[in-house]
Amino acid sequence: MIRRGLASWLLAALCFGAAAGHAAWAQPPDRPRVITLSPSATELVYAAGAGDDLVGTDRSSDYPPAVKSLPRVGDVMQLNDEAILALHPTLVVGWQPSGDVAALAVRLAGLNVPLIYANPKNLDEIPTLIRSLGERLGTRDAADATAQRLERRISTLQAPPGPLQTVFIEVSPDPLYTLGDDPIINDLLARCGGRNPYAGSRIAAPQVSTESVLHLNPNVVIMSPFAGDTLQTRRAWWARRGLPAARDGRFYAIDPDWLHRPGPRLVDAAEAVCKDLRSSR
Repeated sequence: MIRRGLASWLLAALCFGAAAGHAAWAQPPDRPRVITLSPSATELVYAAGAGDDLVGTDRSSDYPPAVKSLPRVGDVMQLNDEAILALHPTLVVGWQPSGDVAALAVRLAGLNVPLIYANPKNLDEIPTLIRSLGERLGTRDAADATAQRLERRISTLQAPPGPLQTVFIEVSPDPLYTLGDDPIINDLLARCGGRNPYAGSRIAAPQVSTESVLHLNPNVVIMSPFAGDTLQTRRAWWARRGLPAARDGRFYAIDPDWLHRPGPRLVDAAEAVCKDLRSSR
């Protein structure tokens, strides 16, 4: 009877694990098992000193280089839930609750696996997030050291004297996209003495027309390098259409991975933008 009861209990446990899509382990792992769902989340986990605890990540994560060897679990548009659960995570870090991520959060909650979001709204929140991850993952000292370094760099960002400069950020050329309601980028620009003329847009990346940019006549253009277009070709393209910022050399490029990932390298982007806006005076 005892053996029969034990066998029945084991069978029930195995069936429950299969039904949940998450084979349970005998005891909690000795170390955290972290999965990240965006490149910025990946970089924040590494910045917190917990890179060795990563067991899986999204398709786009490629920095630091060590992350390239990790299993891939999809992206924010299409996640592979079974691949995620098979990695037995103890923590999942996403960017924002959209698409498949919201559905995944519900499934993970049933397994008592937290899914948290790392979506800073201003530069000061980046070191705050790093400290929070360090507390959660047991890497407090490393996280605090990184956070302090970033805080010192953020505190030295300085806008040049004079009125705010309007800054058009070109995300892609055809169709022409820019940044709109993106709080952290708009915070970055303000710290450097810039203003996003499309900040009032209701979406983060609005499509705009060439004519609207020419009408706005921004003081500065900052473009993200992209396939097929270099800084020189885009500057020449805008100059031919009569944009003064292009004709006068107030036209700059920045690494898109720095600018479009709200993680620690956004501070690198801020320093570069502040330098560009000083030189444009």
